[in-house]
Amino acid sequence: MTEFRAAVIDDEAQTAKHVVRILEKSGFETEVFAAGHPFLARMVEKPFDFVLIDLKLPDMDGMEILDFIMKGFEDVEAVIVTGHGTIPSAVKATSKGAANYLVKPFRLQDVRSVANEARGKLELKEKNRHLQAALEEAPPLKDFIGNSQSMLDVFAMIRKIAQVNCNVLLQADTGTGKERAARAIHELSPRRNKTFVSFNCGGFAEELISSELFGHEKGAFTGASATKIGLLESADGGTVFLDEIGEMPLNMQVKLLHVLQERQILRVGGTRPITLDIRVIAATNRDLQQAMADGEFREDLYYRLNVVKLYLPRLAERREDIPLLAMHFLKCFNTRFGKFVYDISPQAMEVLKHYNYPGNVRELENIIQRAVALAEGDTLGLKELPPDLLNLAFSPFGGAGMLPLEEVERRHIQRVLEATDFNKHLACHILGVPRTTLWRRIKKYDLEPED
Repeated sequence: MTEFRAAVIDDEAQTAKHVVRILEKSGFETEVFAAGHPFLARMVEKPFDFVLIDLKLPDMDGMEILDFIMKGFEDVEAVIVTGHGTIPSAVKATSKGAANYLVKPFRLQDVRSVANEARGKLELKEKNRHLQAALEEAPPLKDFIGNSQSMLDVFAMIRKIAQVNCNVLLQADTGTGKERAARAIHELSPRRNKTFVSFNCGGFAEELISSELFGHEKGAFTGASATKIGLLESADGGTVFLDEIGEMPLNMQVKLLHVLQERQILRVGGTRPITLDIRVIAATNRDLQQAMADGEFREDLYYRLNVVKLYLPRLAERREDIPLLAMHFLKCFNTRFGKFVYDISPQAMEVLKHYNYPGNVRELENIIQRAVALAEGDTLGLKELPPDLLNLAFSPFGGAGMLPLEEVERRHIQRVLEATDFNKHLACHILGVPRTTLWRRIKKYDLEPED
């Protein structure tokens, strides 16, 4: 647990003593100051992370101390302590940067609450600083983000195969970065100064695929009013990326096999072979061996393409990269939308880390884009996440096996309450129950938070 430093500035010794005990139990290394000037000197010498400031001090006003902190010390969590007669001043202090205020005489649980809240914010800021530092380091490959072992293995493999002039088969699900991987191979290869072209083989008629890939001569068919250079010909000397190769019609597979064997093409309607020098990188999310067994993919084409196979892991297989990716997308959409959202709350990050992402990295990107667009504060929380994602994340069957219905309900409610930091309004939204129902279940299952 990180050791954060706290300062209590209060000339009432007994009050300060009680506050110090609570702060130290919350994990703060704490110092006490009975006046403002000694604190200012100590703050310059060794800054504090969390400061409780009494507005009425013998040598100066607490607002002066707050101004000093806000101007010179970034990320310090400051809480103002005031009496009933100066509550308006405490409210004003929050507008100047104070995180909260306490009114004397306060309850010890109030001190514990603001201390825990401050600690949570400090831990989040520290975590985000580490993530930001990781983002600012030179990435292992251009346009790729990840420091999980599975992605480091991918980066190493891309560097190896980029230098070898062979065809590559990418086995990868949608949204895992297939085209980015293909571009990385091209840009690290000796072909980097030549053309890179991509084509999606799925969802097109055979005639259109043929025209797009091979081009056509003038008059080859109705509407062919001019000669057209195909994608394969335009990529001469470079790299061709064929996505969803498993969806290519069988007749087109024969033509592509001929190109790979003979290194020549014929334009549609043409009679003169055109010699090509291209590297083919193909990608699929299908089991091509099963497709071969079903007669839907040619075995000879498979072995021509599968000189080297590269597997791109699903996002659910590299969950340790999710915080890094989420912060990257947060930064991108801040810039795009002109927003100032700097953090993702611990509860929201937990949901993001445990979701399965059938749409992989692209789905995470869309989730963060939506959240930034909807955000009203400087931190993304649970309320900015899609409701269906929350419902899936808080599924009660997290590997618990077969349980009595009451135990399933108790565990599920407890998990939602803990993840929302016992925010009952948000918990009711996630659970889809009225506040009175939630209150009765909390009493029934004794789910009140411990002091």
